[in-house]
Amino acid sequence: MRFLFIFFIAVPLGEMLLLFEVSDRIGSLTTLGLVVATAVIGVQILKRQGFATLTRANQKLQSGQLPAQEIVEGMLLAAAGALLLTPGFITDTIGFVLLTGPLRRPIARSVVRSGMVKAMGGSASGANFRQWSSGGSRQERPDGSNVYEGDYHEEPGSLPENERNPAADSDKKDQ
Repeated sequence: MRFLFIFFIAVPLGEMLLLFEVSDRIGSLTTLGLVVATAVIGVQILKRQGFATLTRANQKLQSGQLPAQEIVEGMLLAAAGALLLTPGFITDTIGFVLLTGPLRRPIARSVVRSGMVKAMGGSASGANFRQWSSGGSRQERPDGSNVYEGDYHEEPGSLPENERNPAADSDKKDQ
């Protein structure tokens, strides 16, 4: 808690002092232009890095692997975006460090290895997930109830008339 207090006091004060110093040396409009330019450039890079990370995460999911590294990288990219949109050179520098793949990936890897992020069946939600071979999944809740995810369709004649879903029949008529 003490760290956050110092961080939220020290960083803005440092940003202001640095902005004043840079403004004295190169001019206030040029300084403002630099701050805006770093934000615009950073957001453009952030989009590309975000899509690349999302693509890698989808590829891992398709192959049945947990994309833990990509999830942590996504969180680091979100932090980078917030830092880049915060006016100042210190936050922009930290944001660009988190935005750079060769620097972000080792940070994410060390976070995953440290165990700071819990994988499947983590204690935060208390849920255990299982993958079924049919492509559906089942989530067991702490209260013992189950939630099933998947697709289904009714085959004609599979249910007696009194058990049919009238809403599904009306949907078929509309098509």
